[in-house]
Amino acid sequence: MNGNVLKGGIFMNPTKEFRDYMISQGAALVGIGDLTAVPSSDYPVGIAVAIPLPKHVIKDLQLAPTREYYKLYTTLNDKLNAIVTAGEKYLTGRGYQAYAQTTDRITVDSDNRSPLPHKTVATRAGLGWIGKNCLLVTPQYGSAVRISSLLTDAPLTCDAPVTRSQCGACHACVRYCPAHALKNTLWRPGIPCENIIAISTCHKKCREIMQKSTGIDADLCGKCFAVCTYTKQYLKQCRDV
Repeated sequence: MNGNVLKGGIFMNPTKEFRDYMISQGAALVGIGDLTAVPSSDYPVGIAVAIPLPKHVIKDLQLAPTREYYKLYTTLNDKLNAIVTAGEKYLTGRGYQAYAQTTDRITVDSDNRSPLPHKTVATRAGLGWIGKNCLLVTPQYGSAVRISSLLTDAPLTCDAPVTRSQCGACHACVRYCPAHALKNTLWRPGIPCENIIAISTCHKKCREIMQKSTGIDADLCGKCFAVCTYTKQYLKQCRDV
């Protein structure tokens, strides 16, 4: 599936066809990454997909978490599960091995970390970098995205990985974090997430804020990605999602 293939006198690009298929299934961003150097991956290639949150939801989160955000969190996860599952079927139907990292398949520890995080696949696949909020930051939507990933042995053409933070001196998320859990650390590949964020402090405060704002017992906040400079650039665009 690497490069152009002549079929019936017409040059085909299997990687582009797969990418276009994933977009047709609802992905807003699709990246393909080389995972051969990632010890926790049993597959050489990872596909990362992202979908943005609607702008009005993000704007509300600048004040406090909402019930709409809580419901949307689950809705977007379900949508992502469907997208990567469709990608898995697409690839296995063509004779390759593939594994969609859906929410019902991956296991997480007490800090909500999985053996092969979606964020690792996303940076390897060129979608963006990890911000000072310990979330993926994309040039198109800032941190206001939900992401998932799909692993495969299909010989897809990989995108260039992102290996440097583009946050620079910006510290908006650090400044406005209600838990004061962010450490103003610039990400680099391989850096422990504990160097960027005090995880338990974040989760505890998120749960407190969500409970106070909505009455829902969940550790969701959203402030750090709502105030992200790149997210605000997305909010200035005329078209909503």
